[in-house]
Amino acid sequence: MKIGSIELGETPLFLSPMEDVTYKPFRHICKQHGADVMYTEFVSSEALIREVDKTKQKMQLFEADRPIAIQVYGSNIDSMVRAAIAAEEFQPDFIDINYGCPMKKIVNKGAGSGMLQDLDKMQRMTAEIIKAVSLPVTAKTRLGWDEDSLVIQEVAERLQDVGIAALAIHGRTRKQLYTGEADWSRIAEVKNNPRIRIPIIGNGDINGPEKALACLKQSGVDGLMIGRGSIGRPWIFTEIKHYLKTGELLPPPTVAEVVHRLLEQLQQSIDWKANERSAILMMRRHFAKYFPGVPDFRMHRIKLLQAIELHDVQQILDEIIEHYGHLRVDYTNVSLK
Repeated sequence: MKIGSIELGETPLFLSPMEDVTYKPFRHICKQHGADVMYTEFVSSEALIREVDKTKQKMQLFEADRPIAIQVYGSNIDSMVRAAIAAEEFQPDFIDINYGCPMKKIVNKGAGSGMLQDLDKMQRMTAEIIKAVSLPVTAKTRLGWDEDSLVIQEVAERLQDVGIAALAIHGRTRKQLYTGEADWSRIAEVKNNPRIRIPIIGNGDINGPEKALACLKQSGVDGLMIGRGSIGRPWIFTEIKHYLKTGELLPPPTVAEVVHRLLEQLQQSIDWKANERSAILMMRRHFAKYFPGVPDFRMHRIKLLQAIELHDVQQILDEIIEHYGHLRVDYTNVSLK
C-alpha cells in the first residue's frame, strides 16, 4: 500500500486519530508495539488559523511518529484551506481531512460527519485543500448520515475524482455514533467498486487479532485502522501482525506485564507534560481501559481513576501486582464502548 510516494507495505495498521488519546506518549507506545501509521489528535481549522496554543501543541511531531498525518476538521472551505497550509508547515507526511467525527459539538457546525449531508461542499473543500498543499491528502469518513443515506460509494468516487490519496472508512453511520456493529460489508463494496483505485482503509470494531483477520477477509481492504481497541491495549498492533503472519495468537500479558507497560506510558506522559498531576489526569481515560476481565477489580479501578498524585498511583499499581500479578488479562470479550 502507498499514500502518495509513502511505501507502507502489505496491510499496514493505522492508529486512528482520537481526541485526548493520540497525543505523543500514546502514539509512541503504539509505535513501539507495531502501529505503522500515526495521526495527531484532530485539530480545529478555526483554532489552527487563530494559532491557539493547545491546537499547535497537538501538532508537535517527532521522528519516531513517522509516517504521520495531521488531521484537520471544519466546515468553512477557506478556513480549512488555510488550516491545511498551516498544518503543512509542521511537516507531517500527509494531511488528513476529518469527515467522520460524530461528536455533536462538531457535527452541529457542519464539520466532521456533518459534511455527509452536503457532498457537493465536501468535494469542493477536498479539491481546494489538495490544490493548496504539496503533501498527499487523505480523508476519513463514515457510511453516511443514517441508514436512509448510505452515500459512501458516492463519497469515495467524488473524493477520488478530485485527487484524494487514500480513504479510511468507519463502518457506521453518523446516527449510530458507536452503537451497534460496524458494517464491513459496506466497506467491502467500496473496495470492490471497479471505479475505485485509491487505497481503502477499514475501521470499526477491531478488538483483537481474530476480528482483524475476519474484517480483512470480508472486505479486502488495503489497511486496517484501530481506534478504541488500542486504548488500554496499545500492543494490539503486535498481536494483530503476529496473527496475520503466523495464524497463531500470542499469549495475553500478565497483569504484572500490563502494569509495567502502563507505567511506561504514564512516565512518558509525565515527561511530555512536565507536570505529574496533568499527566495523571490525561491518563485517566487509559486507566479505565486497562485490566479488562480481571475479577473483583472494580475498587482498584476506581482508586486509579480518583488518584491525583504519582505516589498514590504507584501504590495502587503495587497492590494490583500483589493481588493479581500472575493472572493473564483476558481480552476475549473486551468491550469497545
